[in-house]
Amino acid sequence: MEIGQKVKVCRLRDRVSSEIVGKLGKVGTVTDFKMTDGSGVGVVVEFDDKTATWFFEDELQVVN
Repeated sequence: MEIGQKVKVCRLRDRVSSEIVGKLGKVGTVTDFKMTDGSGVGVVVEFDDKTATWFFEDELQVVN
């Protein structure tokens, strides 16, 4: 994944807040990367409503 790519949230790995669950199926833009707790790199995604959060790469699917 690269900064600027459009991605779709296709699954959620962990229990998360209802706000994050609401992003399931939504498309956003990759804006940054984040180091996680040792299990990999997170991807920061910004959505059309200007909210942003991070996801694991396997929770996202690149949209063409």
